[in-house]
This record gives sequence, C-alpha cells and structure tokens, in this order.
Amino acid sequence: MESGTKENTSFDADKIREHFPIFFQPENEGLIYFDSAATSQRPREVLTACNNFYEKINANAHRGAYKIAEKATAAFEAAREKTAKFIGAGRTEEIIFVRSTTEAINFVAYGWARKFIGVEDEILVTEMEHHSNLIPWQVAAQKTGARLRFLKMNENGVLPLDQLDSLLSRKTKLVAVTHVSNVLGTVNPVKEIIRAAHNVGAKVVVDGAQSVPHLPVDVVDLDADFFAFSGHKMLAPMGIGVLYGKTALLEEMEPVYYGGEMINDVDYYQSTWNDLPWKFEAGTQNIAGAIGLGAAIDFINSIGIDTIREHDHSLTEYALNELKKIKDLVILGPTENRGPAISFTLGNIHAHDLATYLDQKNIAIRSGHHCAKLVMKKFNVAATARASFYLYNTKSEIDALVHALNEAKGYFSKWR
Repeated sequence: MESGTKENTSFDADKIREHFPIFFQPENEGLIYFDSAATSQRPREVLTACNNFYEKINANAHRGAYKIAEKATAAFEAAREKTAKFIGAGRTEEIIFVRSTTEAINFVAYGWARKFIGVEDEILVTEMEHHSNLIPWQVAAQKTGARLRFLKMNENGVLPLDQLDSLLSRKTKLVAVTHVSNVLGTVNPVKEIIRAAHNVGAKVVVDGAQSVPHLPVDVVDLDADFFAFSGHKMLAPMGIGVLYGKTALLEEMEPVYYGGEMINDVDYYQSTWNDLPWKFEAGTQNIAGAIGLGAAIDFINSIGIDTIREHDHSLTEYALNELKKIKDLVILGPTENRGPAISFTLGNIHAHDLATYLDQKNIAIRSGHHCAKLVMKKFNVAATARASFYLYNTKSEIDALVHALNEAKGYFSKWR
C-alpha cells in the first residue's frame, strides 16, 4: 500500500450503509461487520432485483416462448453482458455462470487441464493460494501424472518474481495464481506472471475472488486465460459465480456437466454441444442470482470501482497504523500494495477465542486458517484473526476494533 494517500472526503460510507438492510435490523443494532472477505452484505437494490424476478417474471431462461420466459431470458443475458463489461471481457459469450470461484476453477481443472496436461507436464501454483485454487491442481496432477511445483513467497507474504526463470519451462502447462490473497491481502503482479507464463506457452488461471470487488479488473489487459470470481463477495447473492475464459480455450474445453440446454443435437449414442456460453451451463441456472449479480454491478458502478478502491485503501492504511500500536499484535503480509483484509495474531490468545470475545462487543471478524493452510504453515501459526473491510465500513469502526482488542488483552491475561 502506498503511503500518504489522502482520504476520499466525497465518499460517505454512512450514506452507503443506508442501502444495506441488515445493519438496521433490531437484532443487529450496532453491528460492526469486518468479514467481507468471506462474504459481503447485500444492498436493497440487489435484494429487490432478486425479489422482482421471483414475483414478476419467474420462468426458466431459454426454455419458453411465452412473455415472462422471454423476460427472464433477457434479464439473465443482460446480467451476462454487464458482467463481461465490468471485467473487460472481449466477448459476452466468454462469461460462464457458475456457483462460485471454487466451481469456476474446478471447471478449468476438469474441462481443460485433464484434457491437455499429461505425465511430462508441470503445474505451477503459489504458496498463498486459497484451497479453491490449490486442491483442484493437486488432484489434476495426481490424475494426469503431472508434476506440481510451487512459487514461494517471502517472509512479507510477497511473491519474488525472480523465481520464475527457474520454475517456468516448456514443461509448464498451467500457472494458478490468486490476484489478491484472502489471508495476507497481497496484491500479486498477475500481469507480469501471465506474461512470463505465456513466454513458455503456459496458460494461467487467476483467482479473482478478492480482487473484483475492490479493484478495477480488465481481463483482456491482463491477458488472463481463465479468470474466476464469486458474486457473494461483491454484494451479489450467494450461489452465483463467474468463469471467464478466452473463446478459443473454452471451445476446446470439455463440458463438466451434461444434460439439458448444453446440447446442440442428440442422437442415440452421441450428442454435440451447444455454442458458448451455454455449452457449460447445463440444467436450470441460478437466474435470480445472475440478475442479482447484475444489480450488484450496477450498484458498484453507481459509486465507482476506483472510488471504492480509494476508500478500501484509506481504511486499510488506517487500520494497519492503528493495529501496529497494540503490543504483541503481529500482522501477516505486506504493509504496502495490499487489499483490505488484515490477518493477525494477538499474543497467545487463540484466534477463535479472540473472535468470540469480539462478537460479544458486536464486532464480527473471521478466525481460523481461512482455507489457506499453506499460508498458516509458512508463517508457523495454527490460525489467525482476520478483519476485512468494504464500502460500508468506517474508521470509527476500526477504532472500536482497536479498543476491543486492547480490552481483550486484559481479559485474557486473567486466565494465563
């Protein structure tokens, strides 16, 4: 993170917060929500869009010729167009709707990697990956006989790119890398990694779950081969995600699911597949979720992704500075060029105990290994506490977190 960034005085998080009903439920009075890296809250506009689908045009997309079915299809495909534009995809059909980042990456592992990776090949993965971008490649390597190799991070949670020369070769068929670490907040230089991978003929799959909600993303500028992200981390409903893939790669991939809507023609003993993107969208899709994703994109665009990035940056910089003042608190990850997720330990207080204590103060944080056990092993910790911020958070909430952490130190010292 760059130092000296001025606070965006035109950004009013309290006003934005008014769009999120969860904060105004009597049972949630005073809730400080610092777990947006796990899942964000939803604005009223998204909830309304989903309700409108079910109340007004509930029908199966691409299946009926009657009016509400045509409206459902139009709304579903409009969401695809919004999504393509939001991440800079060159073609709408390069957007495949899935359930989550996890499913999107598994699509690549099953549909592409198992078809094009063999015994003599290598898969390169970074040490900081979420399990969603690690386990599929472990299994792919086991099934194909390929060798799994690792791009290691340094003690600051940064990937030194000088390793690439020794790790990348003509044997490398795929590189898997997170755009922003869900534990460390590290913003990885994916454009440079992609360029290096392409120089040896390798394809790259990018986990964008923690970047798309917070940073401007242009998949064409990055030259990403595959890019995966989830709607629920960017104000959209749970159960909707996106796989972007270059047209040529998607066309040569095998489908992962088979059944209705993904076929072109069916005969007794063989069938042919539908055009993109429907080749990969077998069965009834999460139409309401896709429409909700479109509404979330509209909401983000109404504020501006650059404005959100500046607000996140300001909050993260402030939190880092304040948390560093707490004795025995150790922050994992870099202090610069990072996203709005901060993982830390506090003395010998277990992360779960700390999270439970903060919950009594109405502060919601994440605790555990964050589905990134390799990161925990790298830093020799069993678990960390994690506070993550988004557009509805404020500096006064960070002050409350810092105050509560100082209180927690006193409380747990009684039990030592």
